Amino acid sequence: MAVKKITRRWFFNSMAVILVILLAIEIVFAVGIQGYYYNGVEQILTTRATAMGNLLETYARDSATDFATEVRSYVENYSEKELIELMAINADGDIALTSSGFEPDNRYYMPDYEQALSSSNSIGHFQGTVDGENVMAVTVMSPVSNQEFTAMRFVVSLEQVDQQIVLLIALVTAVAAVIIFFVVLSSSYFINSIVNPVGEVGQAARKIAHGDFDYRLKKKNDDEIGELVDVINYMAGELSTAETMKNDFISSVSHELRTPLTAIKGWGETLMAESEDETIDPQTIRKGMGVILKETDRLSGMVEELLDFSRMQSGRLKLVMNKLDLLAELSDAVLMFTERAKREGVEIIYDEPEEFWVIYGDKNRLRQVFVNIIDNALKYSDNGDKITITATEFEQFVHINVEDTGCGISAEDLPKIKTKFYKGNSTRRGSGIGLAVADEIIQMHGGSINITSREGEGTCVTISLPLMTKKVQASIDKMAEENVRSAIDQRPE
Repeated sequence: MAVKKITRRWFFNSMAVILVILLAIEIVFAVGIQGYYYNGVEQILTTRATAMGNLLETYARDSATDFATEVRSYVENYSEKELIELMAINADGDIALTSSGFEPDNRYYMPDYEQALSSSNSIGHFQGTVDGENVMAVTVMSPVSNQEFTAMRFVVSLEQVDQQIVLLIALVTAVAAVIIFFVVLSSSYFINSIVNPVGEVGQAARKIAHGDFDYRLKKKNDDEIGELVDVINYMAGELSTAETMKNDFISSVSHELRTPLTAIKGWGETLMAESEDETIDPQTIRKGMGVILKETDRLSGMVEELLDFSRMQSGRLKLVMNKLDLLAELSDAVLMFTERAKREGVEIIYDEPEEFWVIYGDKNRLRQVFVNIIDNALKYSDNGDKITITATEFEQFVHINVEDTGCGISAEDLPKIKTKFYKGNSTRRGSGIGLAVADEIIQMHGGSINITSREGEGTCVTISLPLMTKKVQASIDKMAEENVRSAIDQRPE
């Protein structure tokens, strides 16, 4: 519907503009060509009238010549009588003689004669309709007033001139019609090549919005519309992948939540039953409470991951930035997994460097990242595997490597491993969002996470974070100074 409106609006607006322009051009042309032709005729008649005035003056000066006879002879034998009618006007202002031989019975309407009587150059002009005919007339007064003929009048019909003007206007109209035809043709091409594909894109977008992620547009041209088609198809593919990963994520999370809840419920029922029998085994209580606490921690961690992911998606994931000792946070994270690694038969190798590396960051979020990376290394390691953790400095960056000898990641899964909801190995526990959240946190610190892996050989995760430079330190000091000043200014007197 929107496309139809665009088509109709574009067509009528463009046609209206073109029609107005062509109409204006035609009007200007008609007025101009009429003025050009009429001015030409008037100039010819004026030239004839001026020559006639000179001729009458010659007749008057020649004493051997009869003025009236010469005028009569000139009028009767006028060489251009087929085009121009020559009239001789007497002293009473009546037409006394014409080159056509017709002597009218009544007095013609001759405003040009009246104009010539009062004109300084003794010439008058007239253009208008006489007896239904469009004519142009020029009258010149005779320099001799005491003669039979006091004025000479040239009259020409403008019928042929008007026909020529109409022909030219018709030609211009035909050209305008051809222009309009090509405009309509080009408009149709525009509609078929642009507007209709846009409509198809809109239809595809609606289908994709309703969940039809398998729908694809056919690319017809390698232009901007073609690029838009590629983008829509790419979007559909990404949405399809995201939908699949989301469904897998929901299924995985449901399973991950069900497992600890089942364990907690089972041990809770067991402990309750033993308490009712009043035969509580202390060893059983310790074992049950240990499982409950372990699974509770597991649930708490998953809930925190989900909350962090929600904050990340909504842009509410905030950092509390301060100067901190990066290795201290890393060491604390390693210490958290030492006992667990021993229980699972995995060796953690970590020699804390002697360097003191200060960065500007959020210690809780960075510890969360370290915990997540080491936890993943343990998840994908088996009894007898090793996890090696190292830290080095290079080009103003601290690079922390967490390398394991676990199951590794396939070449197919590796590019997607940091994508939200994605789990490379469905047999291992986890929500599939922890690494995505960790990657976002590191990026917010101006760093990066790079992952290399070989299936069956192990995985290496490299966390790169920028060291605190003098420029950053100066900026922090300035901010702190401004905060102190602001606090002092706001302190009540």
